[in-house]
Amino acid sequence: MLRRGRPAAFALEPVDDPPFDRRLVVTPRPRNGWIVLQYRSRARVRPLRPMVRMLRTGGIVQDFVLPGGAEGRGVWLGYVAPDVSEIRLAIEPDSGFVLEHVGLRTNAGLFAECLIRRPSRAGPVLYHYARGDERRFRDILRGSCAVTPLADFAGWQALRSVPEAAAGPGPTVALVLPAAEEAPDRIRATVDALISQSHSDWRLTILSSGAIALPADERIRIVPGAATVRDLIGDAGIAGILMPGDRLRPDALAILVAALGSHPCADMVYADEIRSGPGASHVRLKPDWSPDLALVADHPGAPALYRGDLLARLAGRAVDVSSDLARDLALAAALSARDAIHVPRVLCRSVERSTVGEAAPLERHLRETGSRATVMRRDGVVDLLWPLPDPPPLATVVIPSRDRLDLIARATRGVLHETAYPAIRLVIVDNGSTDPGVLAHYDTLRDDPRVRIVPFPQAFNFSAMVNAGVAAAEDGIVVLFNNDVAVLEPGWLDAMVRQACRPGVGAVGAKLLYGDGRLQHAGVVVGLGGRAGHILRRRAGDTPGHLGRLRVAHEVSAVTAACLAVRKQLYDAVGGFDAKAFPIDFNDVDFCLRVAATGHACIWTPHATLSHLESVSRGPPVGEERRRFEAEGDRFAARWRDRVRHDPFYHPSLSLTTFGEELE
Repeated sequence: MLRRGRPAAFALEPVDDPPFDRRLVVTPRPRNGWIVLQYRSRARVRPLRPMVRMLRTGGIVQDFVLPGGAEGRGVWLGYVAPDVSEIRLAIEPDSGFVLEHVGLRTNAGLFAECLIRRPSRAGPVLYHYARGDERRFRDILRGSCAVTPLADFAGWQALRSVPEAAAGPGPTVALVLPAAEEAPDRIRATVDALISQSHSDWRLTILSSGAIALPADERIRIVPGAATVRDLIGDAGIAGILMPGDRLRPDALAILVAALGSHPCADMVYADEIRSGPGASHVRLKPDWSPDLALVADHPGAPALYRGDLLARLAGRAVDVSSDLARDLALAAALSARDAIHVPRVLCRSVERSTVGEAAPLERHLRETGSRATVMRRDGVVDLLWPLPDPPPLATVVIPSRDRLDLIARATRGVLHETAYPAIRLVIVDNGSTDPGVLAHYDTLRDDPRVRIVPFPQAFNFSAMVNAGVAAAEDGIVVLFNNDVAVLEPGWLDAMVRQACRPGVGAVGAKLLYGDGRLQHAGVVVGLGGRAGHILRRRAGDTPGHLGRLRVAHEVSAVTAACLAVRKQLYDAVGGFDAKAFPIDFNDVDFCLRVAATGHACIWTPHATLSHLESVSRGPPVGEERRRFEAEGDRFAARWRDRVRHDPFYHPSLSLTTFGEELE
C-alpha cells in the first residue's frame, strides 16, 4: 500500500493551455521530492486517464499519464525535479474528477519503502541516482512503490472503490437465471443482490425444474422446463444472463443501464468481475470490445446487458436449464454487434463458467453465420483458423539491413528455406553495406529469382527504408521483417497471411521471443512507459497473460515492425511509414494507429512465433541518439495523446509504469 505522504494544501487554478488547463498550486511547494495525488471520478465508458504536465527551466516540458480511476478513485506517485516551476493537469470533461489529496514524499522516505517492498531494486535505484539518470531513477522507484501485483487486487480495490451516486428511473431489464441442480443458497445470493439494486426496474426469470424458496417479489418468476428467448425476456428492450451465485454490486444495473443510454448505437454493455473458482477468486479486468477474443474466450463474461438486434436474432431459440445463453449472446455480439461498450469497473462477483473454451457453441454460430473460419484446437486452447485464399496471395518479405553477415544470412535462410508458405518474394533494402561477406552473400542471393536487393545509399532512416522496400514489392501481402529476426517454425507466415487477408483486419503481428525464450513482443500497449511499449516483455515465453489472451489471436492497438504483415494496398492507402516524423522509432506504432483509424483491426497472433534479438544490429540509443529518440517519442505522444490516455485493449487500472499486468 502506497503511503499518501505528508498532506499539503493545494488548489486548482484555470490556465489557457488545453488540455492541460488546470494549474496545481501546492503549499509548501514540492522540490526535489515526490508528490502523491489522490483523485476521484465517475464510472465512464472509454475513459481518458488524467495527465500531469511538469514545466521545467529551459523550456523543458514533461508529461505523465496517471492511473485511471476505474474503481472510483486513483492514486499517482510522481517525481518533482528541483527545477520544476509549475505543475498542470489534463482532466477529461464531465468525468466527475475531484482532487481529494496532495501528499509530499522525500527521496529518502521512498527509498526506505523500496527497501521493504522491492529490496532487489534498491541497488539500481541508488546506482541511477548517483549517475544522474533521472528517468531510470524515477521509473524504478515509482515501479517499486506505486505498483501492486494483480494478485493483490482485493487490498488495492478496498482503498479505491467508491460507489456511484443513485441514478433516476430507467428502462426495464429482463434477467434470466438458468438453475440446473444448483444449491439453493447460490440462487438466493443472486436474488438478494438483485433486490438490493439501486435500479429497481428489473424482472428475473429463473429456469428451474425444482422447487426454490425465494422472497416474495412480483418481479421474480420461475419457469420449469424449456422456453424460447422471447418467452423469457418478453418485450423488454434490455436483457442479461446471470448464473446462480453471481452477485451484482448494488449500483451495477444503474451503471450499466446508464452506459447503454449514453451510447444509443451500442448493442451491449459489460463490466469487470471478480470470479470465484475452486478454492480461489481472481479479478477479470477486461479490454474494451474485442470481437476476436469474444469468439474464442470467455469475453465479455459477466456482467453484461444486451439489446436490439442481438436479442431479436436469438428470440426464437429454445433454451433450458442447461443452455449457455450467455455464451450464445457473446458469440452473436462478436459476429454482428455494431458497437459494444465496456465500463471498466468491477460490478459483479461471479461464478466459474464451465463452458469456457468449448468448441461446440462457436462451431454452431460459425455455421449459422456462414463464416468460412474453422475451429482449431491447440494445446487445449480453442482458436480460429481463418481461410487462406486459393491461390494463396504473394507474400513479399521486406528486410532493411546493413552489414552483419551473421544476422542477414540467418534471416534470409529462414525466409527462403525454412518457411512453408508457397508464394514468397524477398526484398532486401541495403543501407550501404561494405562487409565483403555480406556483399558475397548478396551475389549468391541474386541467383534466386525470388530475391531483389534494393540499394538505399542515404543516411539511415528506417521508415524510408521500409517504404522503399514496400514500393519494390508486388501487390499482395507485405511482411516487414527485421534482419535480427530468426524463423523458428515453418508455419509462421501462413498464420500471419491468413489473418492479414481477413476483411476488416489491418496490421498483423507475431509472437517474438528473445534468444533465451522469454517474451520480446506480445503486442504493443499505447501509453506504456508514457508513449508505447511491449506488454509482458521478458516474461516466460509460455506466459498466458491476463484472461489467457496470449494463448489466442486477439486485437491489440499496435504491433512491432520487426515482423508485421499487412496488405500492400492498405499500406499504400495510409501512406506507409512516416519517414519525416518517425525516421527511427515509433514508426510502426504510428502506422498501426493510422491503419486502425481507417476501421481496420490490428491483430496479434501466437501462432506465428519467431526469435528476435531486438535492435542488436543498432544497439540501444545513447547520447545524441537518445535525444533523437526522446524527440520522436514526444512527437508520437502529442499526435496520439488520446490513445496514450486510453489504450482500448489495456485496462485503465493497469500500470503504465511497468511492463507487466500490474495495478497502479
